[in-house]
Amino acid sequence: MSTDADRIVGLYDRHASTWDAARSRSLCERPWLERFRALLPPAGSVLDIGCGSGEPIARFFIEAGYRLTGVDSSPAMIALCKNRFPGATWNVGDMRTLSLGQRFDGILAWDSFFHLRRDEQRQMFPLFREHANAKAALMFTSGTSDGEAMGTFEGEPLYHASLAPEEYRALLDDNGFEVVSQVFEDPHVGGHTIWLARHE
Repeated sequence: MSTDADRIVGLYDRHASTWDAARSRSLCERPWLERFRALLPPAGSVLDIGCGSGEPIARFFIEAGYRLTGVDSSPAMIALCKNRFPGATWNVGDMRTLSLGQRFDGILAWDSFFHLRRDEQRQMFPLFREHANAKAALMFTSGTSDGEAMGTFEGEPLYHASLAPEEYRALLDDNGFEVVSQVFEDPHVGGHTIWLARHE
C-alpha cells in the first residue's frame, strides 16, 4: 500500500480532467462549509490544501468574498484553478512540505489529507499550526479508525489512511486546536467523517 501512496500525485495529475468532470457541483458539503465560515472574519483568508480543480469548494469561498489560496500537488489541477479563478492565489506544492510564510484565518483539507500515510498525517499538524492565525478554523476529513484502505479511480489504486479518532484529538490538542464539532460518517455529506477545530 505504501507504494500506492506514492502514486497519488501522479494519479490525480494524469486524470485531472476526468476527475473534474466527475466531481459533483451539488455542494452537499455546504452545511459544514457554513459552519467553517461562521468561525472566520468577514473577507478573511482561507488556505485550501489539496484544492483539486477549485470546484466546488474553492468557488464557494471565492464567491463569498474570502481571499483564497489553493495548494495542490497536481500541476494539471492548478492549471484548471488558474483558468477559472485568476484572482485567487494558486500554488503547485506538496502539502507535506507546506511552507508559505504566511498565516490564514481558515485552513481546509477536504478529501485530501486522508491520502497521506499515517506518519505523514501526524506531521501535518505542526504545519497546520504554523499556517494558522489566532482563532483560525481548521477543517479536514478523515477515516473512522486507524488503518489503511484502498479505493480505485480510473482503474488505478487510490490510497487512503486514517489515524484513530483519539489520536486526531491528541494531535489537535498538542498543536493548539480545540475541537468545535466532529461527526463520523455524516449521512448528509456522503458519509464523510469531518473534524472542525479552532486554533487558540
